[in-house]
Amino acid sequence: MQRWRLTRTLAASVGVAVIAWVWFLAGLTRPTPPIAGWALLLFAVPIAIHLSWRAGAADRTFWRYVSAGMAGLGLGSAAAARDFYSGDQAGQHIGGLTAMLYVASLLAIMLGLLLIPGAQRSRMEWIRFVLDVATMVVTVLVFGWHLVLPRWEGWTEGSAAGTGALVVVVTAALIGMLAFVKVSFTGTGPIDRRALHILALAGAAGAIGGAMAPLLAERPHLNTSHALLPTTSLLVCLAADRQLRAARTAVPASRPLSRRPSVMPYTAVLATGALLLAGAANGADDLMAIAAGSIVVTLLVATRQVLALRDNARLLDDLDARQRELSYRATHDELTGLVNRTTLTAEIAAALDDGRTGVTVALIDLDDFKEINDDLGHAVGDALLVAVADRITEQLADGCVAARPGGDEYALLLRGDHTAILTAIAANLRRPLHADGHELVVEASIGFVPAQPGDTAEELLRRADLAMYEAKSQGKGRYVTYDRRMDQRTAEQSRLAADLRGALDTDQLHLLYQPIVAMPGGELFGVEALVRWTHPERGPVGPNVFIPAAERTGLIVPLGAWILEEACRQAVRWRDELDAAAPRTVSVNVSARQLREAGFAGEVAAVLRRTGLPPHVLTVEVTETAVFDGGTALGELQAIAALGVKIALDDFGTGHSSLGLLRTCPADILKVDKSFVDDVTEDGQPAVIVAALIGICQGMGLRAVAEGVETAEQAAELHRLGYRYAQGYLYGRPMPADGIATYRPAYAAVAA
Repeated sequence: MQRWRLTRTLAASVGVAVIAWVWFLAGLTRPTPPIAGWALLLFAVPIAIHLSWRAGAADRTFWRYVSAGMAGLGLGSAAAARDFYSGDQAGQHIGGLTAMLYVASLLAIMLGLLLIPGAQRSRMEWIRFVLDVATMVVTVLVFGWHLVLPRWEGWTEGSAAGTGALVVVVTAALIGMLAFVKVSFTGTGPIDRRALHILALAGAAGAIGGAMAPLLAERPHLNTSHALLPTTSLLVCLAADRQLRAARTAVPASRPLSRRPSVMPYTAVLATGALLLAGAANGADDLMAIAAGSIVVTLLVATRQVLALRDNARLLDDLDARQRELSYRATHDELTGLVNRTTLTAEIAAALDDGRTGVTVALIDLDDFKEINDDLGHAVGDALLVAVADRITEQLADGCVAARPGGDEYALLLRGDHTAILTAIAANLRRPLHADGHELVVEASIGFVPAQPGDTAEELLRRADLAMYEAKSQGKGRYVTYDRRMDQRTAEQSRLAADLRGALDTDQLHLLYQPIVAMPGGELFGVEALVRWTHPERGPVGPNVFIPAAERTGLIVPLGAWILEEACRQAVRWRDELDAAAPRTVSVNVSARQLREAGFAGEVAAVLRRTGLPPHVLTVEVTETAVFDGGTALGELQAIAALGVKIALDDFGTGHSSLGLLRTCPADILKVDKSFVDDVTEDGQPAVIVAALIGICQGMGLRAVAEGVETAEQAAELHRLGYRYAQGYLYGRPMPADGIATYRPAYAAVAA
């Protein structure tokens, strides 16, 4: 809001009002020429019309009605002057045309007030407001009856002019009351709140000034309009100026409605009571009327207070319910209704303080929940979390507590036979769950730790978390108890992960390439990229050591991205340097964690663009476990295949082997695991599986690659069964990129 300053327009309005009041007060002491009073109105009203019209530039409804109303008041004052000088009306009396102009102008302002949008109020608030208005009206009527009406009766003597003046006074009072309604109850909408306060004063001034007309009956040279209309015009100017200043700021004109208690009802009781006492002391003739009015006011205020007390009691009940709700939310998970981690921690601490034995803390994590959320949506995911919570609580005995710390994790405080409870929970979760119209089967990894003397709640939760991650690393649907070696492994993996993060930035990593050859001659067909790490202090660190650490910490994502880009760049260099002798394919292993990253296919496409490697040269190797459950991983794999990149199912037969997977996964290559190749020369199940797989590959048009070939006998048997591609130490160990340029097969069988 801009600071108030006295503008030239406001100064003119103030000046006219001051001169009018000086002339009016002078007329009370001695007769003065009335022409000056009427002439001042010619200046006061146009100023108010001009300023209110300007205030309506932003809101063309209300302030334009005010401007029209002021114009009507100006015409009404001109008609009153004509009546005075023509002798049609004497003193304070007004003619019919004048009364109609006054009433029409005041009605225009009232219509503008009614068109201001207001705030919504409750039924009880409306009832209290009606009682307040009734109290105010009765109080005004009582005072008007006692103080003003006797003088009006003697002054008007039933004349039409007096009745018209009374109508004008009542209408002006209604404007003040309506402005009060808009400001204090229904709100002001786009109109500045203080501007309506000032307009309410203008209405009140009009009503009070008009009511005082009988007091000037003995001074026919004066008219209440001489002081009243300049004053009203000044108040309208002040209100319009306030609106103009509010419109120039970014602060909205409308403010929140006040919730402060109203003192008006109590003031009305005191005022009518004082009037009753004064009337009794002076022997007033209308004492009974004053007493009746005072009783009515008291009854209205008492009714209001009874309703207010009831409403306050209801509000207190609502507040108490709200406090209970907030307390519940502070201690419980909003989605499932289980307690939260803070509450569970307190429950565990209390159980430990009791000194009771048989306390166990368990942590449950849903396997592949992210894929359900991504594929079916968060609504289904939330419904699944609620259903799982219900399944868990069904199996809890008395004294046990279930919590949801967050995400897809649940924490349990168990008492008694924890093994039986966890076994029942795991079995219960394997039954199909109904979630938002979907029937889902979920598995969970569970870690638990029995409490020992001296344990704390936080320490038990931490150990249960370690056991849960150990269960996840062993596969889905398992539960594992904590042992102290997990702390050692975790600490070692944390140190290893920290070193690995630095290795990505300091060239400690390098790639080796193992040949994939064509059988039986052993010619180089492709290579598989294998990452190796030479630690500056520990020396060579095997992938079986640092890959699990990378998987656990999420470093597998940047590590895999580095391997992919480095292998693609090397493949481009081979194609430039070796031409036709370059490996026809370069295989890169991709982890399940990478495939679960939305947008991974886009990263593969970006690497191909940056390096310039043709898509058909790249082969992405994934384990069947990574794509067995479909979801995001399968979607990303399909997007990668759409680029023209080859897809290989690695270590086939060791994970969640399913022939259905060969139909849903866009595989081009099937790599038979070394565990089957080892015994291919002997009678038994491995040989049967190897023979069956080549038949499947030939029937489905897949390229079969035998992994881990180490002896000539294995190579010969594989070739006899129909395998035409192999990989293993028989043909070459992993070697640096330079070794591929000079590669010669270490073994080449003679085709039969």
